[in-house]
Amino acid sequence: MNPKVDEHINESKQWKDEMNALRTIILDCQLAEDFKWGKPCYSFQGKNIVIIQGFKEYFALLFFKGGIMKDSEHLLVKMGENTQAGRQMRFENVQDILGKKSVIKDYIFDAIEIEERGEKVEIKREATPIPEEFQIKLNENPELKSAFESLTPGRQRAYLFHFSAPKQSKTRESRIEKSIPSILDGKGMND
Repeated sequence: MNPKVDEHINESKQWKDEMNALRTIILDCQLAEDFKWGKPCYSFQGKNIVIIQGFKEYFALLFFKGGIMKDSEHLLVKMGENTQAGRQMRFENVQDILGKKSVIKDYIFDAIEIEERGEKVEIKREATPIPEEFQIKLNENPELKSAFESLTPGRQRAYLFHFSAPKQSKTRESRIEKSIPSILDGKGMND
């Protein structure tokens, strides 16, 4: 048990009982407990297996490689249309967690076996279209173009999704303008 997780649970205003119930089940599966990204995270031989996540409407156990798991009970949920690897198992209360205790363990053991076999999630690398407004900025500013191209592919995609989301050109242009200093500093959207 990791003291940072104890502290996180004790300070939480929501989902305390759910976190404790899920934590007990996960630790019973012999996973190592850590605290990453501000959440309780569990690993096997240094490889992340699951992370506990609390949201406003539900509580979740995220399986890092859920996209390649069996999901025989159809409990894993894809979080967004661009999510490729992770899948959530969602809960609404402690009874829901305790009622699925053996199923949760089965899923965790499946995730461990995937790691033991060294299976990888095949990430589809589709080219993310560059919004016209951003392409104009890149053409006008070689320094911006160079800085953007030196970002990691994930950071580039995050910016492109962010810039492409608005329907109005004016909003896209505003997002681009606000992001230029961060791009020039070599930072991602959330850095």
